Amino acid sequence: MAHASSTSFLRFLSILAVVALAAPLAGCGVNNIPTYKEDAKAAWAEVLNQYKRRADLIPNLVETVKGFADQERTVLKEVVEARAKATQVQANIPADILTNPEAMKKFQDAQAQLGGALGRLLAVVERYPDIKSGQNFVLLQSQIEGTENRIAIARRDYINAVRAYNTEITTFPGRLWKMVLYPSSQEMATFDIPAEEMKAPKVDFGTKN
Repeated sequence: MAHASSTSFLRFLSILAVVALAAPLAGCGVNNIPTYKEDAKAAWAEVLNQYKRRADLIPNLVETVKGFADQERTVLKEVVEARAKATQVQANIPADILTNPEAMKKFQDAQAQLGGALGRLLAVVERYPDIKSGQNFVLLQSQIEGTENRIAIARRDYINAVRAYNTEITTFPGRLWKMVLYPSSQEMATFDIPAEEMKAPKVDFGTKN
């Protein structure tokens, strides 16, 4: 009976010791690495969501602007091909893309190509008042421009989240927590976005009066 009581008392002391140690550690950033990592993963999910939304809008846009003259149909082909490539890249994203700069660059290049082709398409529409003023086109143009803005914001948020995470695992005291508790943590890849775009994620295609 005495032995059981002694064991229970020691267990109680052990729990108290763990609680006493955990309290100051929580204030020293021991949880920052997993927290920042999850923030970055959530921000990345939003980037993917917005790029998919843009891709989903493009078939309807292409259908709406089929009235182009033959010599300008090349822009339609560019958009369709760029969308197919970007969609394929996004569908086959490697599991390690967040820590794989090469895979991240491939993804970014495919999306940039699609964005450029889409911008050229909307610029050509300026030459076609009937298409430009059509209700369906106006609605799609608004949706696409809104999506481009959300893409810019999502990329900015991802970049900031990755910056916080990468800084944490490479500076003190986060670097110590990485060595002791999170040895598998790796720096995350990010987007190569111009500084001015980071400051003002406002996008349009020059189609507004």
